[in-house]
Amino acid sequence: MRILHTSDWHLGRSLYGRKRYDEFAAFLNWLIQTVNDKEIEALLIAGDVFDTSTPSNKAQELYYKFLTQVSNTCCRHVVVIAGNHDSPSFLNASKELLRVLNIYVVGSMTEDLNDEVIVLHKDEQPEAIVCAVPYLRDKDIRTVEPGETIDVKNTKLVEGLKKHYADVCSIAEQKRTEFENAGHKGIPIVGMGHLFTAGGKTIDGDGVRELYVGSLAHVNEEVFPSSIDYLALGHLHVPQAVGSAKHIRYCGSPIPMGYGEATQEKKVVLIEFNKSTPKIQELLVPCFQQLVRIVGSLDDSHAQLEELKNEESAAWLEIEYTGSDIIGNLREMLDEALLGSAMEIRRIKNKRVMDQVINSIAEDETLGDLDSKDVFIRCMDAVEVPDEYREELKTSYDEIIKSLHEDDVNAE
Repeated sequence: MRILHTSDWHLGRSLYGRKRYDEFAAFLNWLIQTVNDKEIEALLIAGDVFDTSTPSNKAQELYYKFLTQVSNTCCRHVVVIAGNHDSPSFLNASKELLRVLNIYVVGSMTEDLNDEVIVLHKDEQPEAIVCAVPYLRDKDIRTVEPGETIDVKNTKLVEGLKKHYADVCSIAEQKRTEFENAGHKGIPIVGMGHLFTAGGKTIDGDGVRELYVGSLAHVNEEVFPSSIDYLALGHLHVPQAVGSAKHIRYCGSPIPMGYGEATQEKKVVLIEFNKSTPKIQELLVPCFQQLVRIVGSLDDSHAQLEELKNEESAAWLEIEYTGSDIIGNLREMLDEALLGSAMEIRRIKNKRVMDQVINSIAEDETLGDLDSKDVFIRCMDAVEVPDEYREELKTSYDEIIKSLHEDDVNAE
């Protein structure tokens, strides 16, 4: 059986105000072509289908159009789980309709764990068992007790994750035993998940959120039952195996989500099972829109821009000015240098100005230069919060922000 593993599409994501629907459409068209070329029989989408819990109409159109197209290919099964960016109720709303097309959707932890165990059939014969575990929210896997320390929270979260995977895989193992007794040998168990593993590689600016406050529940490979023959993970945007377990993998995001990922090779993972033994191959995803980060003085920037113009590049640019002079009309000068090209400047970072105002609020500083945590810390500075209270306050702040991200605005 040939399975394709993809994740972290983030449909609807923009880049400093620039819509990216053409990129997403190009990737999904490539994915359909790959399914056909590689004769894929099952497609696994391991979470973060959308970038927000309230996806735009265009993002929804891309999603449903793709599912309709893939259902008309050689791919017999599609399994979709929710990630931390997805709305569980939004994904689940269409699951009964999609089920008619052999598309299985698991948007949230189910009341009956049997609903997270999906048996894939070919000609009424079992060919794989999928443990489709979605992103597990904090409230799904632990109870809150007054006065808990960070260490206690961490322990409870890891134990909750481990127990959930053990319970779901136990059901899958029972099914496999039943199939073996009926003469169907070597049925693989394929796991899915959306979480952060210990030692996982991330890239600055990739938009990957901590799933649990204070880097909690970064799990290691021992959390997952040994009965899993391949584990398709989502959340981290860098393609990678987990620890020494080559069969536990992140495929990564299919397009760069920010300039930190601009030079990274994007991939999907092809898994071919001969009985329960997987043969794993990474497939390169083409670059559909070049992103280029330029760092240096004004002369350095001009030189690199001229080189890109000679290459007839249509790149979207992030330019970080690190020169010693303060240039008030930096934007105008860089725009002039781009005349006659198809390139676009999506962001300019003036490090000379930023260094001057890093510890103060300047007239020309905007919220775009700060994230919400920076603003909170500056508020603590402004009211002179004592050092002994700061860590606890920052942890409480993180918990509040996390709960806001996890609120399912589409639920009743």
